[in-house]
Amino acid sequence: MNKLFLLFLIFFCTNLLGQSPSEYLTRQGQVTFFSYTTVENIEATNKQVLSLFKTDTDSIAVRMLMRAFSFKKSLMQEHFNESYIESDKYPEATFRGRIIDFDPNFEGTRIFRVSGEFGLRDIRKLLEFSINCTNQDGEYSIAGDLEVLVDDYNIKIPTLLAPNIAQVIKVSFNFQY
Repeated sequence: MNKLFLLFLIFFCTNLLGQSPSEYLTRQGQVTFFSYTTVENIEATNKQVLSLFKTDTDSIAVRMLMRAFSFKKSLMQEHFNESYIESDKYPEATFRGRIIDFDPNFEGTRIFRVSGEFGLRDIRKLLEFSINCTNQDGEYSIAGDLEVLVDDYNIKIPTLLAPNIAQVIKVSFNFQY
């Protein structure tokens, strides 16, 4: 009888929390992008990124509001949201993918490949990149870098400002689950 009650309690708590033991969630992931040019570097950070990692299906999903990126200069932030990303029209970016050959039982840090679809400005592109994944006593962290081409997402840069913005943007991310 006690075993049946314990089993029911585990099932109830898992459903009540909305998360199974193989699902990991963070609401405070961090994504940073960096654009290097000879005129001026552009860097912004978003510390309010939502990510769900499911170890039983090797899947990872990321969702971030574009207005949550903060810049050192307010004018850069204004231009980013109004002219380039058009955050009112395209408020978020998403990623859905799988970690290739993921083993949920590993301990320590390993490098894995991720393959998935990145969506920005209603355009979706397949991407593949490396991540560093750490499993420390069942707590995971995932970090990595990737490059995004501005032209792939129809981000229009005026000819006059083209030297000020790189055509390839480095994106870095860090999620603690």
